[in-house]
Amino acid sequence: MTTMDNIRSHLKTLKLSRMEKALDETLAEATQKNLPAEIVLERLLEIEAVALIERRMERRIRESKLPERKLLADFDFAFQTGIDKRQVMDLATLAFVQRKQWLILAGSSGAGKSHIAKALLLLACQHLYRCRYVTASFMLRDLWSGLADDTLENKLKAYVRPDILLIDEIGFDRLEQESTRNASLFFKVIEGRYGKNSTLLTTNIDFTAMGKYLGDPVVTAAIVDRMVHHAVIISIDGPSWRMHESKRLNRSPRKKGTAGTSE
Repeated sequence: MTTMDNIRSHLKTLKLSRMEKALDETLAEATQKNLPAEIVLERLLEIEAVALIERRMERRIRESKLPERKLLADFDFAFQTGIDKRQVMDLATLAFVQRKQWLILAGSSGAGKSHIAKALLLLACQHLYRCRYVTASFMLRDLWSGLADDTLENKLKAYVRPDILLIDEIGFDRLEQESTRNASLFFKVIEGRYGKNSTLLTTNIDFTAMGKYLGDPVVTAAIVDRMVHHAVIISIDGPSWRMHESKRLNRSPRKKGTAGTSE
């Protein structure tokens, strides 16, 4: 076997497939440009390192259970004037995550809360943070099931451990009001994350209505106290993008050549 055959064999053994694919082209360029050995090695290692990071990003995104991959670039800030674009772009640096701050996005349905929150969570996944997405109703049903089969502690860990947890749609599904136990379960998650990791929350109800929503005003007061402490709170007072899109898509086109029109 030649030296090149041995190199390819070693790369296969080490499962460095991308380096193996790029080997001939990289060596040919190195010969043509008379590149030093360390430059060649750096380029080959970079190819494999980038691929490894991309795989880790993809794994983080899958593990986060994000239902869709929203981008801040797709958000129409010109339409939704109720949002300060500069503030959102500052959040996109994820400095608030490093400070373990929380983020609360409040406002009416369709205002863009979930879009921004999901886009920030996707960014965090791409920065290799351990993330988790869940709707409030799913989380509470999941924790309820843990009471039934004695797996509550394990289920709680799934929501407490991630570097960033996005609890979406607080107040949307009225199933949460079925029992005062919901407030206690919600509190366990909030308390477990309080001061330790960042939490993103979106809601369409006012904090004063949270007690009725979760069924226990006393426990809910403790929940809200922890939620807002050192949190970035953004209240979006703007129109619904979904309603805007619906009107645009269903707007009847002007008919040409109809009676009463001038040619």
